[in-house]
Amino acid sequence: MFLIIGRTIKEASRNFIRNGWLTVAAVSVMIMSLFIISVLYTVTMTASGILKGVENKVNVSVYFKPDTTENDIQKIKSDLEKYNEIKSVEYVSKDKALADFKANNVNEPRILDALNEIGDNPLPSSLVIQANSPSQYDSIVTYLGDASFKDEISHINYGKTKDVINRLNNIISEIKNAGLYISLLFAAISVLIIFNTVRITIYTHKQEVEVMRLVGASNMFIRLPFVFEGIFYGIVASVVSMGLLFAALKFASPYVTKIIPTEDLVSFYISNFLLLLGTQLAIGAVIGILSSLIAIRKYLKV
Repeated sequence: MFLIIGRTIKEASRNFIRNGWLTVAAVSVMIMSLFIISVLYTVTMTASGILKGVENKVNVSVYFKPDTTENDIQKIKSDLEKYNEIKSVEYVSKDKALADFKANNVNEPRILDALNEIGDNPLPSSLVIQANSPSQYDSIVTYLGDASFKDEISHINYGKTKDVINRLNNIISEIKNAGLYISLLFAAISVLIIFNTVRITIYTHKQEVEVMRLVGASNMFIRLPFVFEGIFYGIVASVVSMGLLFAALKFASPYVTKIIPTEDLVSFYISNFLLLLGTQLAIGAVIGILSSLIAIRKYLKV
């Protein structure tokens, strides 16, 4: 068995080299397919990471009317802490809100000057609520709108954050859908080109196949070289695609880091190298084997 596999692999490697420009064309299209799939996977995972980071920082800020006393806010805080879906509730006093506002705008002298001209502290007291899960914020906001202390609330700051999360979710969904269609398109093109390459190889070795039949070679011995040839296309394309992916991420990483400092594409590539390589090898091998089997079934009557 091992002898048969060894011989068929050797024959497949010869066919792979002999096909010349057909091999280059087949491998090039498969490289493009695997590269696009890998780029879309990287973009999707990066966007998902950003979304998760945003969700982890999400909170509901409940701002109270100026005439609401601190004792009343503390009672409301105690009531909210009993709510099962709430992870934590932080009280932010007027003084702390003012100090935080000044710290966040230390490089904006016009804003600070305008604040000083007002004289009194215009910022309201608030409660910052964090949920156990991002999916629970809607029910918390609904609860706040119907609570017994709703008349004490000036406004709730959550709608804009919710819109950002929804937009990110929509973008990720659109990337996944577009990536799926583009990947399927290039995978189909790869199958077609490899199919024709293997078909031409079968025609080229037509006499050799007939001789092997006459000497009693098994069907598996005749078919395996063409199957391994398809696998070789996938392996070579995967290795080259991984190199191109690294070069692309290395080039794009400084630009992405300027926009999103927490995202390092090269680190993502390194930490997910085995997953990316394994996935590309698996997809490449499946495309190569599928293309070869279709060609063998149609044109190799053994």
